[in-house]
Order: sequence, then C-alpha cells, then structure tokens
Amino acid sequence: MTGSVASLTERAAAMRDAFDRSFAETRLPNPPSAEDLLAIRIGTEPYALRLSEIAALHPLRRITPLPGSIPALRGLAGFRGAIVPVYDLATLLGHPPAEAIRWLATAASEPVAFAITAVDRHLRVARDAVIPNETGEQPYRYVREFARTTEGVAHPIVDLPSIIDAIKRLISLQPSAEGR
Repeated sequence: MTGSVASLTERAAAMRDAFDRSFAETRLPNPPSAEDLLAIRIGTEPYALRLSEIAALHPLRRITPLPGSIPALRGLAGFRGAIVPVYDLATLLGHPPAEAIRWLATAASEPVAFAITAVDRHLRVARDAVIPNETGEQPYRYVREFARTTEGVAHPIVDLPSIIDAIKRLISLQPSAEGR
C-alpha cells in the first residue's frame, strides 16, 4: 500500500508542476479574427447582418399594421412579452418594399425588429475579407463595409446601429399626436 501512496504523491506533484508550467509558457498568437454574419437577400441582392447586432431571428409572425407616415414601418409584433415596431429592411435600404416577408430579426441594441425576405446562411469571414465601403450611395448608405466570401461574392454588411439612428431621427421629425 505504501507503493500506491507514493505513486499517487508523485503523480499529484507531476500534475501540479505541469499546471504551474502552463502559466509560464508563451502563448501562441490568436488565430486571425473573424466576423460572424447572417447572409440575407433583399430582392435578389445579397446582404449581410452582423450576428453581434442581432438579438434573435424569428420566423414571420403576425404584424399588426399601424397608420403613419414612415413608409418603412410595417407595424408592431410581439417578441417574448415585448411589443416592438417592425421596419421593412428593404425599404430602409432604398429598395421596393418587401412583398414576401419570411423572417424578423430583432436588434440587439434597441427594441426594434426588421422584416427580411430571405435568409441564406451563416457566414464566417476572416477580418481581412471585410473591406470598407467607399461609396455611400443608395442602397449602400447604411453599409459601411463589404464581406468578400470564399466564393468571391461581396455581401454589403448592413450597419444596424446607423439604421436605428436614422429611424430615431425620422420619429423625432414626426408631428406629435397632441399637435394634430
């Protein structure tokens, strides 16, 4: 029995030394950073949304229409006990309004959802495959970068925070119910 206790003591000491050495060893550099994106389509055009800017993706649910003068506002929808406005992403990007909405993406930063026609797939692209947008023209005014995939397709990355800011500006310009 003394031999088994000695071997356990030696094994514990070896494990303790290995654990301590792991903190002293130099770490390998992190692999190149990557962007996780959701590839979507607006009409026939490919786009992408950053997964970090989306709280959830839901199949289409009932949208209650609202009267108003903001053309992109489709109405209200409920998500996990919260009622949020739903905006047509196609209209916000300067395309004709979406005819066949299939998905609703809720924003991570604000209680708002965006109506999307088609979701293609998850994309993970290397950070160096993301290039800045040099144009600023419609439909790319809310696109700050493009993601080039391994297939050679350039997906404009929709900047949801800038769209949300534009929506807030539109709302602030609307006449209040008291002033009507």
